[in-house]
Amino acid sequence: MMQGGDGRAEAAAGAIAAQRAADGWVCPLDPALAPRDAGEAYRIQAALARRAGCWPPAGFKVGATAATMQLHLGIRTPAAGYLDPASLHPSGCESAFGRWRNPGVEAEIALRLGADLPAGEHPQDRIAEAVAEVFPAIEIVENRYEGGVAIGTPMLIADRFFHAAAVLGRPAPGWPASRLAGRDLALARGRLLIDGVVFAEGTGADLLGHPLAVLRWLAASPAAVAFGGLRAGQVVLCGSVTVPAWLSGPAEVEVAFDSLGSVTTRFVP
Repeated sequence: MMQGGDGRAEAAAGAIAAQRAADGWVCPLDPALAPRDAGEAYRIQAALARRAGCWPPAGFKVGATAATMQLHLGIRTPAAGYLDPASLHPSGCESAFGRWRNPGVEAEIALRLGADLPAGEHPQDRIAEAVAEVFPAIEIVENRYEGGVAIGTPMLIADRFFHAAAVLGRPAPGWPASRLAGRDLALARGRLLIDGVVFAEGTGADLLGHPLAVLRWLAASPAAVAFGGLRAGQVVLCGSVTVPAWLSGPAEVEVAFDSLGSVTTRFVP
């Protein structure tokens, strides 16, 4: 557990915020402030959310929910990061490529909560009943870390685990009627296209076996403890069904799920 309680978490959050404000990059913290485990990292992340005026946050991204992503990142468990409402954008939005630090894009299944979920374990039927909407999303991620993943998983978590922004599609029709047949989400096949060419594809089953299992993990995670549980209206990005596509320049990005619809964004010069 962090010595010094919230004061140390606040100091670490201040150091990360100062790095990001200076040039957008994140370097290892002084050992006296650096998180040593996930619990410490989420307390720092919660302190960052408060500093940014994102309390409660607009939701959470959950990364490394697919075995391919865990292998890609060299970690064994999922990790979460809070969502800033200012970082959520509608389908069709544009942004300048140069505003991002080593950007990548991911193909996500996203959920919007219609009910609160206190931090802790919940039965699967309560998890399903808490979901009001399901929709496709693009997560914009940044590898803004000195040394990449070598900076360590706790530091990645403290800085929201690569999260930069998200582009949200329209809710898929018929979700409430199909909640109890939620296995359909596991069968949903998604494709990530860059400039009209398929980069990779995967299914909802790649996300801890089912997207609802991701929400269940999040509700019981140290992230939910640090943020005081999950709240109605929050968005949850359930992880990418593909490895990220790291962009080298301006591009048009589309994520299309056969049963959920599609979402697009453009990175312009």
